Amino acid sequence: MGTVAVSAEEFAAVPPEVVFDRFGGGTGSGWLFDAACDRIAVGAVVTLRVPLGGPGPVDVLGRISALRRPTSLTVSHDQPWRGRIRLRLAPAPGGTRIRLHAEIDERGLEWLMRRQGLPVPRGTAAGPRIGLLTSKSGPASLFAAATENVATLALEEINGDGGVGGKPVELLVADDATDPATGALEALRLVRAGCATVFLMTTSATYDAVSAALADTGVLVVQSPMNEGGGESRLRIRLGERPAAQLAAAAAPLMRAAGGRRWFLAGNDYVWPREVNAAARVILPAVGARLVGERYAPLGTEDFTPVVEAIAASGADVVLNGFVGADAAAFERQCHAMGLRDRTLSLGPAMDEVTLERVGASAARGIHGVSGYFQQLDTDGNGTLLQRYRAAFGPWAPPLSTLTESVFEAMHMWAAAARRARTTNPDRVADEMRVGRYEFPRGTVTLDGTDGVHQRLYLAEARGAVFTPLFPADVAG
Repeated sequence: MGTVAVSAEEFAAVPPEVVFDRFGGGTGSGWLFDAACDRIAVGAVVTLRVPLGGPGPVDVLGRISALRRPTSLTVSHDQPWRGRIRLRLAPAPGGTRIRLHAEIDERGLEWLMRRQGLPVPRGTAAGPRIGLLTSKSGPASLFAAATENVATLALEEINGDGGVGGKPVELLVADDATDPATGALEALRLVRAGCATVFLMTTSATYDAVSAALADTGVLVVQSPMNEGGGESRLRIRLGERPAAQLAAAAAPLMRAAGGRRWFLAGNDYVWPREVNAAARVILPAVGARLVGERYAPLGTEDFTPVVEAIAASGADVVLNGFVGADAAAFERQCHAMGLRDRTLSLGPAMDEVTLERVGASAARGIHGVSGYFQQLDTDGNGTLLQRYRAAFGPWAPPLSTLTESVFEAMHMWAAAARRARTTNPDRVADEMRVGRYEFPRGTVTLDGTDGVHQRLYLAEARGAVFTPLFPADVAG
């Protein structure tokens, strides 16, 4: 199947030149498909809210890939599907007619069908099926943007090496919409479609919901990105960095950079940020830090003024940013707008390259991340991965980060375990996955039979809209 095109139209009572120049400045106002971006230039990141039927408009994340002032803009995007959106601006009586044309490929059509509650039939599998549950929509779609792309590369490599048991592996992808209940339903759908292993690149709340929903199915659930730990069992594997190790690696050098020891803990009001801050209350005082405040805000918060004002009043030197995805970007932008960045540094354990792009270069000064992978890592494996990624998905695809690259690793771990076990039986594959030493784009990753993952962690500093690793430390992730 190729692509299909859909269209929508708006009218603005101003000339095309005004419409064009105001593109991206109307988020929340309904102006020009609610577009949001920092600048009108090729390569600039942008969000559009597109009316495509179903339960409300669709948020599309992409980049401006072509423009011609004042008549046209093209946005190439990867979320919630890969495609292009073209905006045409034409003079009309009393103002400007804005026409939007969207390309939707087969995966996009499937996503839209499921979003509207319609069944998506699956044929007979030629080999084993595995599932990937990620956040193609909702607040977490920001940090999940490259997930399906990098999973596609992993699948190509696995099948290029003969698949598993001499048969090609098929990957089915589902969207939790950053909602645990939706995630549980979509995970059950993947199981009904024949997936004996389901990979999660989602929030911890969705992991908990999926783990419970699949309790009696005998299915292996693997959460690949950083997480707080807990909830593991024979068929529940959680990979990725852990907050205590991240804080242990980053705290001392960050306090030296800040010239102070006062920390303020802030984050979304749900399990992962609260566990990050619980770890901070143990780790930070042990290295000489002083905690001066703690605040939370619900997922989807748009105005962080009370939190920012509390941070400013506390005299903090470092802010531990436990917000995720779109919330993390909005929080950092508001910190910058309210002058907080002139007196504090920020550490985001889940701050990744895609989120940093949405913060924008002008607001990124002073932001730090800590993880086992950054796109700028200088390793042979990473260079090869990035070359393949750009060749496959082009210059406008979202950057890789530790969150999305973790899916690439998890799928390769699964394939290696299935080959060693000579079966895709979830119990035997899970046992094999828990022990091994792997060479990945981030370097050496070791699993020793416990529920921890040993890897090198890096503290990185935002330089413009790019993270640059500053130093490595050998600690358990």
